[in-house]
Amino acid sequence: MKINLINPNTCIGMTEKIAASARSAALSSTDIIASMPTHGPESIESAFDEVIASAALLDVIKQGEENQVDAHIIACFGDPALDAAREIATVPVIGIAGAAFQLASLVAYRFGVVTTMTRTLPTSEHLLQRYGYQHLCSGVRATDIAVLDLENVADDVYRELKAECERALFEDGAEALVLGCAGMSDLTEKLSADLKVPIIDGVCAAVKLAESLHQLGLKTCKIGQYGSPLDKAFDGRYQHWNSNKNITKERYI
Repeated sequence: MKINLINPNTCIGMTEKIAASARSAALSSTDIIASMPTHGPESIESAFDEVIASAALLDVIKQGEENQVDAHIIACFGDPALDAAREIATVPVIGIAGAAFQLASLVAYRFGVVTTMTRTLPTSEHLLQRYGYQHLCSGVRATDIAVLDLENVADDVYRELKAECERALFEDGAEALVLGCAGMSDLTEKLSADLKVPIIDGVCAAVKLAESLHQLGLKTCKIGQYGSPLDKAFDGRYQHWNSNKNITKERYI
């Protein structure tokens, strides 16, 4: 199968790092196609960043559909533009936060989330509520490690992340930990060895879920919420979304 692995920011090094993690988890028969937008923020650490990145992310979904991939993975813990992506895709679209929560719930009674910036805590809390896992989560903690500092993790950055993970375990009562950033994906094995608990990275979790859906022949339902968008005219930079080229729009000035 072919998986369109999308890093929604424009950092090439981060895209390569995420792709390496995904390939380490994938079956030998799975082709991981690492992709990223050509424009947008270099990292996503706020609601503003997410909105700016979302339109470009949907362009990458569209390109993946044209390349006939079998699944898309949105490799950002905020699961940006997930609903919109599912509307325009014909194959499954998986967000790494939702994937990580699902797997964590299978290996522990209560799991914690350790993420990057304090300002993104409400995003993780909202996603836990949306996906129905808030009652299984012991808490969400932030390290205030910038996303781009995870591209090449220095020793002091790892120590800070590990210390926050320990607080989640010993103070919050977590029995497993979800890493709240795709940039942490290569730290799973080391943290698991150091902390002796399951550590779940959403990138690898999403890869395995995508493979399972493909093997089971399951795709996103196109009736209802995730039905294709209605035909309408788009102007300016969004004209490429005009699915019906005959649509015109009257202007009254």
